[in-house]
Amino acid sequence: MCCLMIDRNSKRNHNGFTVMEIIMVVVIMGIMGAIAIPAFMKLLPGMRLNGAARQVMGDLMDARMEAVKQNNQYVVLFGSPSANQYEIVDDDDANDAASTGEKIVTRDIQANFENVTFSSTGNPIFTSKGIAKSLSDTATITLSNGAGGCKEVRVSITGRVKIAECGDSS
Repeated sequence: MCCLMIDRNSKRNHNGFTVMEIIMVVVIMGIMGAIAIPAFMKLLPGMRLNGAARQVMGDLMDARMEAVKQNNQYVVLFGSPSANQYEIVDDDDANDAASTGEKIVTRDIQANFENVTFSSTGNPIFTSKGIAKSLSDTATITLSNGAGGCKEVRVSITGRVKIAECGDSS
């Protein structure tokens, strides 16, 4: 009987973590967070700029696709109705502008990408063939952020839309 009691006590189950182990894990995670968070914060402006450029490019490509699909002209008006917004217009009357009764989608670039602003050399007009209406209807949209980053979204006469670094001539 004595031996059975000793065996039961010697095979005691040790599950779980000690308080010291938990404290060490929390301290290590705190040190890692203190190092990683500032580095991540430096990346945010560039990520916002890239996201804004992709959104503008996607909206331009969508306008081109809708022009072909609906056999209709589409216009993208930058800086309308305010400086950080642009409108995608289903230009039913082909007057190169927004008119009453036409489908208009307004996008605000700063709604999703704070501190990103844009300027445009023109308002692209896509024909039912998916090309720019004329050479003057091509555009370069320059997006910038407060950290000095810059991207360009370019629309060519063929209707091609691409993102490039500012100053890149390709």
